[in-house]
Amino acid sequence: MRSHPSTTTKLKAALGGLALIAAAALPMAATPATAAPTLSAETVAATKTVPSLGYSTQTVKTLNIDFQYQQTGYWCGPAATRIALSARISPPSQQQLANELPTTTNGTDWIGQVTRVLNNHLGTGWYETKEMPNDPPTQAQRDLLWRDVVLDIDNNYPIVANIVAPANNHPPGYPNYTIYHYFTVIGYDSSDMTVLIADPAGFAPTATYWLTFNQLATLIPPKGYSA
Repeated sequence: MRSHPSTTTKLKAALGGLALIAAAALPMAATPATAAPTLSAETVAATKTVPSLGYSTQTVKTLNIDFQYQQTGYWCGPAATRIALSARISPPSQQQLANELPTTTNGTDWIGQVTRVLNNHLGTGWYETKEMPNDPPTQAQRDLLWRDVVLDIDNNYPIVANIVAPANNHPPGYPNYTIYHYFTVIGYDSSDMTVLIADPAGFAPTATYWLTFNQLATLIPPKGYSA
C-alpha cells in the first residue's frame, strides 16, 4: 500500500542604518542545498490513486468486486475468497465459506483449500494452487506470478494470495509484527509493475491499495496463491 523550509536572513532595525548598509554590502553565505528524500518504490506505490473498480486502459486493468472486511480475526481466508468470487458471481457469506474451506480459529491452513472452494463455486477448473516455497522466490516463480496476475485479471479471475508479512516487509498500515494473512489481487498496472490489492484485514487506511509486484512476490513465500 508518504518540503523543506527555506532560511531567510532577517536584519534587525536595532542595528542602526549604518550597520544595515554594511550588512547589505557583505556577500551572503550560500545556504547548503538539501537533497529531496528518495522515496522507495513501495512508498510510491502505496500513495498511488486507486481508480474506480473496473477501470481499464492499455496498461491498467482492475476488476469489479463486492468488498467486505473480514468478520472475525481469523476469517481472512473466507473474506479473500468471497472477494474473488464476487468478480464473477453473487458470492456466498463469509460464514458459509468458512465452513466450506474449512476455517478454524487458527485460520485457513492451506491455499489449496481456497483453490478447491473457488473452483467448486464457479464450476470451473480455472484456479490452480501455485506454491512459492523459496524465500526469496526464484526468477521462474516471479515470472510465473506476473504471468498469472496478467492472465487471470485479463480474464476476470482475481487471485487469492496467502502471505507472510514480517515487520520489515509490510503492506501499508500493518502492525509491527509478522502477519499471516490472505488477500485478493484485483488489478495490475504494467507501466510500473504494480498490483491492486483488496485487503479484508482493515490495517490499511483504504480497502484497496497498490503494491509493487516485487513486494507481492516477496510476501507470498513460503506460502502460495490461487490463480
